[in-house]
Amino acid sequence: MKPMLKYFAIMVLLLTSWQSRGQVIKFGLIADIQYADVETRGTRAYRNSLQKLENAVADLNRQQMPFLVNLGDITDRNAADLSPVLKELRKFRKHVYNTTGNHDYKGIRKNDSLYKVLGMPAEYYSFKKGNWRFVMLNTNEVAAYSNVEGTFREKELEGMMDRIKATNGRNGEEYNGGISSRQMEWLKALLDEAQRKGENVLILSHHPLGYAEGLTALNDSEIVALLARYSCVKALLAGHHHKGGFCMLGTLPCIIAEGMVETNSENAYGVVELHPDKLVLTGSGRMTSRTIEFNK
Repeated sequence: MKPMLKYFAIMVLLLTSWQSRGQVIKFGLIADIQYADVETRGTRAYRNSLQKLENAVADLNRQQMPFLVNLGDITDRNAADLSPVLKELRKFRKHVYNTTGNHDYKGIRKNDSLYKVLGMPAEYYSFKKGNWRFVMLNTNEVAAYSNVEGTFREKELEGMMDRIKATNGRNGEEYNGGISSRQMEWLKALLDEAQRKGENVLILSHHPLGYAEGLTALNDSEIVALLARYSCVKALLAGHHHKGGFCMLGTLPCIIAEGMVETNSENAYGVVELHPDKLVLTGSGRMTSRTIEFNK
Protein backbone atom coordinates (compact mmCIF):
# COMPACT_ATOMS: atom_id res chain seq x y z
CA MET A 1 0.00 0.00 0.00
CA LYS A 2 1.29 3.48 -0.91
CA PRO A 3 2.20 5.72 2.06
CA MET A 4 -0.60 8.22 1.37
CA LEU A 5 -3.25 5.49 1.03
CA LYS A 6 -1.97 3.80 4.17
CA TYR A 7 -2.18 7.10 6.07
CA PHE A 8 -5.73 7.66 4.80
CA ALA A 9 -6.80 4.14 5.86
CA ILE A 10 -5.39 4.67 9.36
CA MET A 11 -7.19 8.01 9.71
CA VAL A 12 -10.52 6.46 8.64
CA LEU A 13 -10.03 3.65 11.17
CA LEU A 14 -9.25 6.11 13.97
CA LEU A 15 -12.22 8.32 13.07
CA THR A 16 -14.57 5.33 13.01
CA SER A 17 -13.25 4.19 16.40
CA TRP A 18 -13.68 7.69 17.86
CA GLN A 19 -17.24 7.97 16.54
CA SER A 20 -18.08 4.54 17.96
CA ARG A 21 -16.73 5.46 21.41
CA GLY A 22 -18.70 8.72 21.51
CA GLN A 23 -21.94 7.23 20.22
CA VAL A 24 -25.03 7.31 22.45
CA ILE A 25 -26.74 3.91 22.65
CA LYS A 26 -30.48 3.94 23.30
CA PHE A 27 -32.81 1.03 24.09
CA GLY A 28 -36.07 0.04 25.79
CA LEU A 29 -36.14 -1.80 29.12
CA ILE A 30 -38.79 -4.04 30.71
CA ALA A 31 -38.76 -6.49 33.60
CA ASP A 32 -41.09 -8.96 35.33
CA ILE A 33 -44.11 -8.92 33.03
CA GLN A 34 -45.17 -12.10 34.85
CA TYR A 35 -48.33 -12.62 32.84
CA ALA A 36 -50.79 -15.32 33.91
CA ASP A 37 -54.42 -15.84 33.00
CA VAL A 38 -55.48 -15.72 36.66
CA GLU A 39 -57.08 -13.26 39.04
CA THR A 40 -55.16 -10.46 40.75
CA ARG A 41 -53.47 -11.46 43.99
CA GLY A 42 -52.33 -8.77 46.36
CA THR A 43 -50.50 -6.12 44.35
CA ARG A 44 -49.89 -8.38 41.35
CA ALA A 45 -52.37 -7.94 38.51
CA TYR A 46 -51.29 -10.90 36.38
CA ARG A 47 -53.83 -10.59 33.56
CA ASN A 48 -53.32 -6.85 33.21
CA SER A 49 -49.66 -7.32 32.27
CA LEU A 50 -50.67 -8.20 28.71
CA GLN A 51 -52.33 -4.83 28.11
CA LYS A 52 -49.46 -3.03 29.84
CA LEU A 53 -46.98 -4.80 27.58
CA GLU A 54 -49.00 -3.89 24.49
CA ASN A 55 -49.01 -0.23 25.56
CA ALA A 56 -45.29 -0.25 26.35
CA VAL A 57 -44.36 -1.82 23.01
CA ALA A 58 -46.56 0.67 21.12
CA ASP A 59 -44.87 3.60 22.91
CA LEU A 60 -41.36 2.24 22.32
CA ASN A 61 -42.22 1.76 18.65
CA ARG A 62 -43.38 5.38 18.47
CA GLN A 63 -40.05 6.42 19.92
CA GLN A 64 -38.30 4.26 17.31
CA MET A 65 -36.27 2.34 19.88
CA PRO A 66 -33.40 0.50 18.17
CA PHE A 67 -33.83 -2.56 20.42
CA LEU A 68 -35.51 -3.80 23.59
CA VAL A 69 -34.07 -5.66 26.60
CA ASN A 70 -36.28 -7.93 28.73
CA LEU A 71 -34.85 -8.90 32.13
CA GLY A 72 -36.93 -12.05 32.65
CA ASP A 73 -40.05 -13.44 34.29
CA ILE A 74 -42.18 -13.14 31.18
CA THR A 75 -44.74 -15.50 32.69
CA ASP A 76 -45.71 -16.34 36.25
CA ARG A 77 -46.65 -20.02 36.49
CA ASN A 78 -47.53 -21.71 33.21
CA ALA A 79 -45.46 -22.31 30.08
CA ALA A 80 -48.68 -22.09 28.04
CA ASP A 81 -48.84 -18.39 28.91
CA LEU A 82 -45.68 -17.73 26.89
CA SER A 83 -47.58 -17.64 23.61
CA PRO A 84 -49.75 -14.53 24.26
CA VAL A 85 -46.80 -12.64 25.76
CA LEU A 86 -44.51 -13.42 22.85
CA LYS A 87 -47.29 -12.35 20.47
CA GLU A 88 -47.18 -8.90 22.05
CA LEU A 89 -43.38 -8.78 22.12
CA ARG A 90 -43.28 -9.59 18.39
CA LYS A 91 -45.13 -6.33 17.75
CA PHE A 92 -41.92 -4.54 18.69
CA ARG A 93 -40.43 -3.59 15.31
CA LYS A 94 -36.80 -4.20 16.19
CA HIS A 95 -34.89 -6.92 18.03
CA VAL A 96 -35.83 -8.06 21.55
CA TYR A 97 -32.98 -9.40 23.69
CA ASN A 98 -34.37 -11.75 26.34
CA THR A 99 -33.01 -13.38 29.43
CA THR A 100 -34.96 -15.73 31.65
CA GLY A 101 -36.37 -15.27 35.14
CA ASN A 102 -37.10 -17.89 37.78
CA HIS A 103 -40.84 -18.00 36.96
CA ASP A 104 -40.14 -18.75 33.30
CA TYR A 105 -38.97 -22.29 34.16
CA LYS A 106 -42.38 -23.36 35.49
CA GLY A 107 -43.50 -26.40 33.49
CA ILE A 108 -40.24 -26.47 31.48
CA ARG A 109 -38.43 -29.81 31.39
CA LYS A 110 -35.77 -28.94 28.81
CA ASN A 111 -34.16 -25.56 29.27
CA ASP A 112 -33.02 -25.40 25.65
CA SER A 113 -36.66 -25.35 24.51
CA LEU A 114 -37.24 -22.24 26.64
CA TYR A 115 -34.18 -20.45 25.28
CA LYS A 116 -35.20 -21.32 21.72
CA VAL A 117 -38.74 -19.96 22.03
CA LEU A 118 -37.35 -16.76 23.58
CA GLY A 119 -34.93 -16.33 20.67
CA MET A 120 -31.89 -16.54 22.93
CA PRO A 121 -28.73 -17.71 21.11
CA ALA A 122 -27.60 -19.51 24.29
CA GLU A 123 -28.48 -19.68 27.97
CA TYR A 124 -26.11 -16.74 28.53
CA TYR A 125 -24.68 -14.53 25.82
CA SER A 126 -23.44 -11.08 24.87
CA PHE A 127 -23.93 -8.65 22.02
CA LYS A 128 -22.32 -5.39 20.97
CA LYS A 129 -23.75 -1.97 20.14
CA GLY A 130 -21.26 0.73 19.24
CA ASN A 131 -18.49 0.60 21.84
CA TRP A 132 -20.80 -1.08 24.38
CA ARG A 133 -20.73 -4.78 25.22
CA PHE A 134 -24.02 -6.03 26.67
CA VAL A 135 -23.57 -9.13 28.84
CA MET A 136 -26.75 -11.14 29.41
CA LEU A 137 -25.98 -13.27 32.45
CA ASN A 138 -28.21 -16.21 33.34
CA THR A 139 -28.60 -16.13 37.11
CA ASN A 140 -31.05 -19.05 36.83
CA GLU A 141 -28.43 -21.47 35.54
CA VAL A 142 -27.78 -22.99 38.98
CA ALA A 143 -31.13 -23.17 40.77
CA ALA A 144 -33.54 -25.64 42.33
CA TYR A 145 -36.14 -24.83 39.65
CA SER A 146 -33.98 -24.96 36.49
CA ASN A 147 -33.53 -28.72 35.89
CA VAL A 148 -30.04 -29.13 37.36
CA GLU A 149 -30.61 -32.72 38.53
CA GLY A 150 -27.97 -35.11 37.24
CA THR A 151 -25.72 -32.32 35.93
CA PHE A 152 -22.57 -30.68 37.29
CA ARG A 153 -24.80 -27.76 38.29
CA GLU A 154 -26.52 -29.88 40.95
CA LYS A 155 -23.29 -30.18 42.92
CA GLU A 156 -22.56 -26.48 42.47
CA LEU A 157 -26.04 -25.63 43.78
CA GLU A 158 -25.34 -27.67 46.93
CA GLY A 159 -22.06 -25.78 47.40
CA MET A 160 -23.76 -22.40 47.04
CA MET A 161 -26.46 -23.29 49.54
CA ASP A 162 -23.87 -24.57 52.02
CA ARG A 163 -21.91 -21.30 51.77
CA ILE A 164 -25.07 -19.24 52.29
CA LYS A 165 -25.96 -21.26 55.41
CA ALA A 166 -22.42 -20.98 56.76
CA THR A 167 -22.48 -17.19 56.44
CA ASN A 168 -26.10 -16.77 57.61
CA GLY A 169 -27.06 -15.37 54.22
CA ARG A 170 -30.68 -14.55 53.44
CA ASN A 171 -30.69 -15.25 49.71
CA GLY A 172 -30.82 -19.07 49.88
CA GLU A 173 -34.44 -19.15 48.72
CA GLU A 174 -36.04 -21.48 46.17
CA TYR A 175 -36.76 -18.55 43.82
CA ASN A 176 -33.11 -17.47 43.63
CA GLY A 177 -30.40 -18.88 41.39
CA GLY A 178 -26.76 -18.35 40.53
CA ILE A 179 -24.25 -18.72 37.74
CA SER A 180 -22.05 -21.78 37.32
CA SER A 181 -18.26 -21.99 37.34
CA ARG A 182 -18.42 -22.38 33.56
CA GLN A 183 -20.44 -19.21 33.14
CA MET A 184 -17.99 -17.46 35.47
CA GLU A 185 -15.08 -18.54 33.26
CA TRP A 186 -16.98 -17.35 30.17
CA LEU A 187 -17.64 -14.00 31.87
CA LYS A 188 -13.99 -13.56 32.84
CA ALA A 189 -12.79 -14.26 29.30
CA LEU A 190 -15.35 -11.81 27.93
CA LEU A 191 -14.30 -9.08 30.36
CA ASP A 192 -10.62 -9.67 29.62
CA GLU A 193 -11.34 -9.11 25.93
CA ALA A 194 -13.52 -6.04 26.55
CA GLN A 195 -10.88 -4.49 28.81
CA ARG A 196 -8.20 -5.12 26.21
CA LYS A 197 -10.31 -3.58 23.41
CA GLY A 198 -11.36 -0.54 25.42
CA GLU A 199 -15.06 -1.47 25.35
CA ASN A 200 -17.62 -0.34 27.90
CA VAL A 201 -19.60 -3.17 29.51
CA LEU A 202 -23.17 -3.26 30.79
CA ILE A 203 -24.10 -6.31 32.89
CA LEU A 204 -27.74 -7.45 32.71
CA SER A 205 -29.35 -10.20 34.79
CA HIS A 206 -32.66 -11.24 36.26
CA HIS A 207 -31.49 -11.50 39.87
CA PRO A 208 -29.88 -8.40 41.40
CA LEU A 209 -26.34 -8.66 42.72
CA GLY A 210 -27.01 -6.30 45.62
CA TYR A 211 -29.54 -4.07 47.42
CA ALA A 212 -32.52 -6.48 47.34
CA GLU A 213 -31.77 -8.48 50.49
CA GLY A 214 -33.06 -12.04 50.21
CA LEU A 215 -33.59 -11.69 46.44
CA THR A 216 -30.03 -11.55 45.12
CA ALA A 217 -28.24 -14.22 43.09
CA LEU A 218 -27.02 -17.20 45.15
CA ASN A 219 -23.36 -16.41 44.45
CA ASP A 220 -23.78 -12.64 44.23
CA SER A 221 -20.59 -11.80 46.16
CA GLU A 222 -18.43 -13.98 43.89
CA ILE A 223 -19.88 -12.36 40.77
CA VAL A 224 -19.41 -8.84 42.13
CA ALA A 225 -15.82 -9.64 43.18
CA LEU A 226 -15.05 -10.61 39.58
CA LEU A 227 -16.79 -7.58 38.04
CA ALA A 228 -15.00 -5.20 40.42
CA ARG A 229 -11.66 -6.13 38.87
CA TYR A 230 -12.58 -4.53 35.54
CA SER A 231 -12.82 -0.80 34.93
CA CYS A 232 -14.65 -1.53 31.67
CA VAL A 233 -17.75 -2.60 33.64
CA LYS A 234 -19.84 0.55 34.01
CA ALA A 235 -23.19 -0.54 35.48
CA LEU A 236 -25.47 -3.44 36.39
CA LEU A 237 -29.16 -3.75 35.46
CA ALA A 238 -31.46 -6.35 37.02
CA GLY A 239 -35.09 -7.21 37.77
CA HIS A 240 -36.69 -9.74 40.18
CA HIS A 241 -37.31 -7.20 42.97
CA HIS A 242 -40.56 -5.65 41.75
CA LYS A 243 -40.26 -2.54 43.91
CA GLY A 244 -37.10 -1.54 42.07
CA GLY A 245 -34.13 0.17 43.65
CA PHE A 246 -30.55 1.38 43.38
CA CYS A 247 -27.29 0.80 45.19
CA MET A 248 -23.56 1.13 44.75
CA LEU A 249 -21.60 -2.12 44.96
CA GLY A 250 -18.22 -0.58 45.65
CA THR A 251 -17.80 1.63 42.57
CA LEU A 252 -20.40 -0.27 40.51
CA PRO A 253 -23.86 1.29 40.16
CA CYS A 254 -26.63 -1.33 40.37
CA ILE A 255 -30.11 -0.43 39.07
CA ILE A 256 -33.09 -2.70 39.75
CA ALA A 257 -35.99 -2.17 37.36
CA GLU A 258 -39.55 -2.07 38.71
CA GLY A 259 -41.75 -5.02 37.75
CA MET A 260 -44.53 -4.55 35.19
CA VAL A 261 -46.87 -7.02 36.95
CA GLU A 262 -47.38 -4.77 39.98
CA THR A 263 -50.60 -2.70 40.36
CA ASN A 264 -53.83 -2.90 38.36
CA SER A 265 -53.17 -0.14 35.86
CA GLU A 266 -49.83 1.62 36.32
CA ASN A 267 -47.22 0.48 33.82
CA ALA A 268 -43.46 0.07 34.34
CA TYR A 269 -40.92 0.31 31.52
CA GLY A 270 -38.17 2.66 30.50
CA VAL A 271 -35.70 3.99 27.99
CA VAL A 272 -31.98 3.75 28.68
CA GLU A 273 -29.38 6.03 27.11
CA LEU A 274 -25.74 5.01 27.41
CA HIS A 275 -23.32 7.90 27.08
CA PRO A 276 -19.53 7.56 27.38
CA ASP A 277 -19.68 9.11 30.87
CA LYS A 278 -23.18 8.35 32.16
CA LEU A 279 -26.33 6.23 32.01
CA VAL A 280 -29.70 7.96 31.76
CA LEU A 281 -32.85 5.94 32.51
CA THR A 282 -36.12 7.65 31.65
CA GLY A 283 -38.89 5.72 33.34
CA SER A 284 -42.56 5.45 32.42
CA GLY A 285 -45.22 4.70 35.03
CA ARG A 286 -43.67 3.13 38.11
CA MET A 287 -40.17 2.86 36.66
CA THR A 288 -37.91 5.38 38.35
CA SER A 289 -35.93 7.81 36.21
CA ARG A 290 -32.24 7.92 37.11
CA THR A 291 -29.02 9.50 35.89
CA ILE A 292 -25.87 7.62 36.87
CA GLU A 293 -22.46 9.17 36.26
CA PHE A 294 -19.76 6.55 35.75
CA ASN A 295 -16.60 6.34 37.85
CA LYS A 296 -17.90 8.75 40.50
